[in-house]
Amino acid sequence: MANLQMKKNIVSAYKGTVLHKAPFLLSATQAEVIQVLRQTGQASRTEITDITGWSRAKTSQEINSLIEKGYLVETGVGRSKGGRKPRLLRFNCQLGYVVGVDFGATSLDIALADTNGTILNRRAEPTDIRRPPEELLSRCNVLILEMAAEHSIQPEQIIGIGVGVPGPVNFSRGVLVAPPLMPNWENYPIRTFFEETFPAAVVVVDNDVNIMALGEQRSGGAARIEHFLFIKIGTGIGCGIVVGGKVHRGNDGCAGDVGHICVDKQGPICRCGNRGCLEAMAAGPAIAEKAMQIAREGKSELLRKMMNERGGLLTPEDVNIACREGDEAALEIIRASGQMIGEVLAGLVNFFNPSHIFVGGGISNFGNHLLVAIRRTVLKRSLPLATTNLSINFSRAGADAGIVGAIALALEHLFVVEGNPHPLQ
Repeated sequence: MANLQMKKNIVSAYKGTVLHKAPFLLSATQAEVIQVLRQTGQASRTEITDITGWSRAKTSQEINSLIEKGYLVETGVGRSKGGRKPRLLRFNCQLGYVVGVDFGATSLDIALADTNGTILNRRAEPTDIRRPPEELLSRCNVLILEMAAEHSIQPEQIIGIGVGVPGPVNFSRGVLVAPPLMPNWENYPIRTFFEETFPAAVVVVDNDVNIMALGEQRSGGAARIEHFLFIKIGTGIGCGIVVGGKVHRGNDGCAGDVGHICVDKQGPICRCGNRGCLEAMAAGPAIAEKAMQIAREGKSELLRKMMNERGGLLTPEDVNIACREGDEAALEIIRASGQMIGEVLAGLVNFFNPSHIFVGGGISNFGNHLLVAIRRTVLKRSLPLATTNLSINFSRAGADAGIVGAIALALEHLFVVEGNPHPLQ
């Protein structure tokens, strides 16, 4: 109740008039310039001309129009290739600010950034995604407003909010549909909740692994990679699919929910209600449960000792610690999880033929034993042609993939092409 009252007090103090309401309308050619800058961060007129293939006159016309609208500014100079150093273009930081919100099953990460994606402020704290959405989203608003106040930013200056949640999302509506981890959130109007406090913002909601794929693309190892998979292994298991440089969400927004592919018809019942799902067999909770079973059966003295010291419970990190200390049972649990994940990924490799697979999420901290098991299984079970140039590595964005991706998600939807169907309708 105290947090809710605090939220009301802060919101009341910041109520104001909306100056700009996102998204902003562009012509198709202006959108191409925006896309170039979104990929490069900043570029000269000559570089934009080379990338688009336009004439210098056309490039100059489109850029001047965007500068007049206040979307772009010229700043700094680039390297000279003979003659004067070129002026560089970037997004106008005065246009407004964006927020990234990354919900995990047990964590909340929020960041405030400018329109170039530079993070100005960031907060992180533990949470429980099973709590009521009103409570957790109210906490988000409090944190956002506190960060904004520290930079003298008014709520109406926040023009974009990207939200990642650990469950199946209907992307066009921005709501969760039958989320196994967070049943209280089903069809909850997340967009409307944020828009009441931040009326100028376009609010975009997506699955957490999709935003991690965006984060890898923006600040990790997937820059300029056209076709890749991002597999998240944590409390759940999901896969972000990038095709032609863009996230593939499928018809209803639930593409990549590989955690609910069956790997053992006789396996345990999953949170989704089915039996033997990959998530129920190889994700964090399954790893911990297998370790506790082994400890109870006396098959690992170290795991039994750890479980006794921890009040009869073990966590996935305990299994990782035991593995690092040379416990064979813990190592076998990790290898088995990697093999099951690899079998599912092998099917995706045969079907999709990506050039890269990036492994992220909390369980990716288990290190090379997990990665080697995944690699070996994918190489064994996939067709030779599909793996000739395949790279499988840990995410380079690491723990920042989600928050960077949430910011990128917001930035991606600040501009829309006039006359095109809006993706968030």
